[in-house]
Amino acid sequence: MLTNLKLRQKFTALLLVILVVGLSLSGVALSALLTQNAKNEIASRALTLIDTMTSLREYTLIQVYPELSNKLEEKFVPQVVSAYSAREVFEILRKKPEYRDFFYKEAATNPTNLRDKADSFEANILERFRKEKDLKQVSGFRSLPGGEIFYISRPLKISQESCLLCHSTPEAAPKTMIDRFGAVGGFGWHLNEIVAAQIVSLPASKVIEKAHQSSLLIVGLVSAVFIAVMVLVNIFLNRQVIIPLKRITRVAEEVSTGHLDVDFDQISNDEIGNLAKAFKRMKLSLEMAMKRIRRTHGGNTGGTAGN
Repeated sequence: MLTNLKLRQKFTALLLVILVVGLSLSGVALSALLTQNAKNEIASRALTLIDTMTSLREYTLIQVYPELSNKLEEKFVPQVVSAYSAREVFEILRKKPEYRDFFYKEAATNPTNLRDKADSFEANILERFRKEKDLKQVSGFRSLPGGEIFYISRPLKISQESCLLCHSTPEAAPKTMIDRFGAVGGFGWHLNEIVAAQIVSLPASKVIEKAHQSSLLIVGLVSAVFIAVMVLVNIFLNRQVIIPLKRITRVAEEVSTGHLDVDFDQISNDEIGNLAKAFKRMKLSLEMAMKRIRRTHGGNTGGTAGN
């Protein structure tokens, strides 16, 4: 098939094959790399959210709780609970478009509020934090009925003794808190104990979508650059190779039909110029050969006439 194509068409086909093969071979690696980059970027944002919620918890425990704790016997005020404050602030934050797809949970096996109850998957994460003391965070993908999600988690440790005023024993907890949440969950906690796993998650499709957007952008840029290169190569090939070859071919055809008054122009010192130089020498040799033939024939004709 290539034998029927012209030189410029062959070069274009070769460049197209290089483009397709190159993009195909690099596609998988590029996708994996960009997915990892998207994952790292989102994980960084998720960790920032966790740090923010942790700071908010400490603020609630240190500054809000001491001011309102004396009123808990009269009426339970959920705003003094650090977990409640963190959850409520996060829900406000989710109203912003850039955080709409993020979700926050303080998953615990022994929570005060049942909405924080850890499922089996979250309980395994919490158990890992308890067993592996040096483990600071875990992340990955998880399959749920609604689809796959990406999550990142950090351990939540009881670092303030003020937490134990409500979570040591039911007898020590405010009565209004017992009336609201009961005396079953959220007790028996100890200082420096890991009681929950802070988990920030979002749909995995958002990670993949971000990676795909980056992939399309890079592939588009690479393709645009390669197409521009193809155009420039074709222009260069046409001016520096195709046109000179056509000129040499046309002159060679005229010489072959006996028109020796035309000449091969050497317009460059490259291989095309050397080819024109070789044809020029061939033309000179042909002219000399023709002259010798004419002289020989002319001499023979004159001798014959004298006889």
